[in-house]
Amino acid sequence: MHVKNLSDIPKAYEPKEAESKWYKFWEENNLFHSEIDEDEEPYTIVIPPPNITGILHIGHILNNTIQDVYIRYKRMNGYNACWVPGTDHASIATESKVINHLKEQGINKWDIGREEFLKHCHEWRNKYGGIIINQLRKLGVSCDWERERFTMDEHYSQKVLEAFVDLYNNEKIYRGYRMVNWCPATKSAISDEEVFYKEVNGKLWHLKYPVVDEDDHIIDHVVVATTRPETMLGDTAVAVNPNDERYKHLVGKKVLLPLADREIPVISDDYVEMDFGTGVVKITPAHDPNDYEMAQRHDIEIINIYNDDSTTNGNVPHEFQSLDRFVVRKKVVARFEEMGLLDKITDYTNKVGYSQRGNVPIEPYLSEQWFMKMDELVKPALEVVREGKVKFHPAHWIKTYEHWMDNIRDWCISRQLWWGHRIPVWYHNSSDEVYCGIEPPKDPENWTQETDVLDTWASSWLWAQDTFTNKEDQAYYYPTNLLVTAPDIIFFWVARMIIAGMEFMNDVPFRDVYFTSMIRDEQGRKMSKSLGNSPDPLDIIDEYGADALRFTISYISPLGQDVLFSTDKCEIGRNFANKIWNAARFLLMNAQEVELKDKLKEKHVDFADKWIMSRFQSALNDYNKAIDNFELNTATKVLYGFIWNDFCDWYLELIKNQIYSDDQEVKAAVLTRALSLFEDMLKMLHPFMPFLTEELWQLFDERKENESISVSAFPKFDELLIDKNAEEEIEFVKNVVTAIRNIRGEMNVPPSKAINVFMKSKPLSEIQQKYISSLGKIENLTVDENLEKPKASSSAVVKGADIFIPLEGLIDIEEEKARVVKEINRLEGMLVGVTKKLANENFVGRAPADVVEKEKKKKTDWENKVEKLKEILSDLN
Repeated sequence: MHVKNLSDIPKAYEPKEAESKWYKFWEENNLFHSEIDEDEEPYTIVIPPPNITGILHIGHILNNTIQDVYIRYKRMNGYNACWVPGTDHASIATESKVINHLKEQGINKWDIGREEFLKHCHEWRNKYGGIIINQLRKLGVSCDWERERFTMDEHYSQKVLEAFVDLYNNEKIYRGYRMVNWCPATKSAISDEEVFYKEVNGKLWHLKYPVVDEDDHIIDHVVVATTRPETMLGDTAVAVNPNDERYKHLVGKKVLLPLADREIPVISDDYVEMDFGTGVVKITPAHDPNDYEMAQRHDIEIINIYNDDSTTNGNVPHEFQSLDRFVVRKKVVARFEEMGLLDKITDYTNKVGYSQRGNVPIEPYLSEQWFMKMDELVKPALEVVREGKVKFHPAHWIKTYEHWMDNIRDWCISRQLWWGHRIPVWYHNSSDEVYCGIEPPKDPENWTQETDVLDTWASSWLWAQDTFTNKEDQAYYYPTNLLVTAPDIIFFWVARMIIAGMEFMNDVPFRDVYFTSMIRDEQGRKMSKSLGNSPDPLDIIDEYGADALRFTISYISPLGQDVLFSTDKCEIGRNFANKIWNAARFLLMNAQEVELKDKLKEKHVDFADKWIMSRFQSALNDYNKAIDNFELNTATKVLYGFIWNDFCDWYLELIKNQIYSDDQEVKAAVLTRALSLFEDMLKMLHPFMPFLTEELWQLFDERKENESISVSAFPKFDELLIDKNAEEEIEFVKNVVTAIRNIRGEMNVPPSKAINVFMKSKPLSEIQQKYISSLGKIENLTVDENLEKPKASSSAVVKGADIFIPLEGLIDIEEEKARVVKEINRLEGMLVGVTKKLANENFVGRAPADVVEKEKKKKTDWENKVEKLKEILSDLN
């Protein structure tokens, strides 16, 4: 070991300089690239491909930190680690961006045509599509950038089309009219999972429909209640419950549909809820999924009243044509009022579905789409999860997965867009023939290709297998080992990837799925731009450093629990980095004047050395178990506890006498051991804090030109080095010294002042007494099992000993007693006030819960302080 000359080592860690330097070094030396090596076991992760429209957010930080921890850990443990990065073309989001970009230039998508529009999409992707990938580099992720993929790459696109053709030929894909979720903003169908619901304070309109007899005379009225009066223009029936005595006489009769002047039947169906509204519902089969199902049961006419942008079409009366649906709503209500057919309007709160992509209310819409039959496809995918061939972490997501798969419906895989994988189907211009194939028909002039593209998820479901561009790579790296993803895409992506793996590869796509936590602010609210509670990760990295952010987000994120995040919590990671830096600097500076030799490791071994090595091995074992159990939060706490408490706070204190020894061999031996252990400690920390650990590791020895901690060997657990006796004996020393230091603080005894200590305890070893005396700054230490408490002494109890420190001569006892009495009186006065406040029912009942809780905490804290001060006063007396 030959530490570098460190005369200019900075007093504090400077993350900005280290991050730019070492990431460049890693990339230039190609340290993250993987090639097939049959002598090494692969460990593979495919990155959940972020949208090319995306930018880094806190969720990405957690997700990619977890992936990087595992890939770095496995790489250092001798696996052929391969982390495949890439991006998703994100059909709807990207097309919207490009349309808006062109609009700013006065260009209309429809005017320039499909081919020209796609050129603009590719140009946009080339300019903006890699932003998030470059941002991820700032985080320090160790992806194999040579393998970067894009879902519109030629090879990947080919595989997407091959999968479609294969499923089509096996009659697992079909085209048909079905009710879909329609996004008027993007003019495309979207999946159920792409709909989110908002609670809306709306209205319930009660409309009168005239009942007519066989001679078209109005004989009565029925009142229907609806939250969407505009859709009444597409009504083709009204329905009642067959058990509703109020309306049995109307079943089979007709009503005259106002405004449209059409007669429609009154039917009965069990679906109708007798206690909703009036118990009579309007049936609009083209614009409500439940109405559509009812229409199928009763063979009722279906009338679509909307264009693809949710303006009304020619199927409504002329006065309502070509108008936005919400404009039509106002006109319909006004006309009903004019005709005396508006019964009443009541306030009504309901949940309205919105498009995730367009952020507008969706419109249930009857449309011709392409669908994938799911009933048979899901069976193998369900089985492998139930059998544990794919493990979920945390495991409770299995129930959610099973519920969705058991109740799955056919998947609408077509989207009315241009950017994406165009469906490989052609329609003959003069016959009903349909052709599906990878290559176009040989006489393309006689055919027209389907204009729709595939749902983005119908391409990314192949990501685990087809990011590998040749059969050799696929055979070596597939199945992958770990997928890290948010639980909100368990249906979008996780389930479908498992389906695809079983269908096309006859094997699972990954062995483990780590579902990340939801990041929330400290008030428990979901992070969002609109709330202004979502910090920019790049700003955090700029202020605290990437390592501080990585460590903090891991430290506060228990598996399966939501994370309450605020930027200032990154003090945890930054302070930890500084603690490590200062410890390393202390050792390295002291090592400048001695010759470090590996053969010295076994010389002048102290009891503290046995203890710290035992603690290290215990920590290493706990760390490895936590990583294997996908409990990264636990792993960070193991690291933090060992490095900060055991190594920095205690071990360095315990060995200072040796470090400052005049015997150069003793000094060299302890520094060799300490730096060697520190190096192993850095390796444990490296997956979480790669930049800091690389910076220090390079200082610890003269390294070869392309050497890096990131490809160094991870420490091996050695159970033989665990010495429980040493751990117990030093733990006793730590407890005693901590108790003595606490007494010093409570009694205002200066830290530099030597004291006398009496311990009622069984005999201690010489080394224990040495450490207690040294660390406690004790002049005389007396240990005796039959000790009586000395006069005017302060005391503490630890497991196995009573500790007494005589105070005479250390402090002015009368002055200290007066100070303590004064403080007791002050606190008791404040307790009277807070007790009265909490006894006041008006305060407790009206004040915000957090305010009341703060007052209760004050009361508890002050009561505890008073109790402690009274104990101190008793000691002084």
